[in-house]
Amino acid sequence: MIKVYRKTATIKAKQFDGSQTSLFGYEVMPDSLLDALTGEPAYYSILIDDFEPEPDDFPDDNEVSFEIGDWIVNEADEIKVMADEEFKQQYAELPVIPENVAYIIKQAKKGDYKLGWVFNATYLGLWRVSVGNWIRTHADTVARAWLDGYVVEEEK
Repeated sequence: MIKVYRKTATIKAKQFDGSQTSLFGYEVMPDSLLDALTGEPAYYSILIDDFEPEPDDFPDDNEVSFEIGDWIVNEADEIKVMADEEFKQQYAELPVIPENVAYIIKQAKKGDYKLGWVFNATYLGLWRVSVGNWIRTHADTVARAWLDGYVVEEEK
């Protein structure tokens, strides 16, 4: 029987918009081939190793090429390029949650409580009204944050 799996590791990724001069610490180099309409470089690349390739190596062994709109992914110290559509099919952003909700998740996990306890405590009114309301109206986001991790919302 074939089983279906999902990736659970977090990655770092940046979408290239043409303005970046470096990605993950590597210098972005424009290609000499220019786009006929804009006059801008059609492709860009980063050199992922600082050594000179041996003559029998493929010329692009240590170079990653990409174009505007592509995603540069740093996964397990490996740099790879993905088209926007392919990237969006494989990866989803971590949910963004308020700091007080992040604190509840952190403390609940530290106390070895389960997610059901967080929701039950919400309906019992154990949290401040604004926090309880946020958890109730964003229950799917809280569950996803509990399972996959989260990013704390920046203060305005």
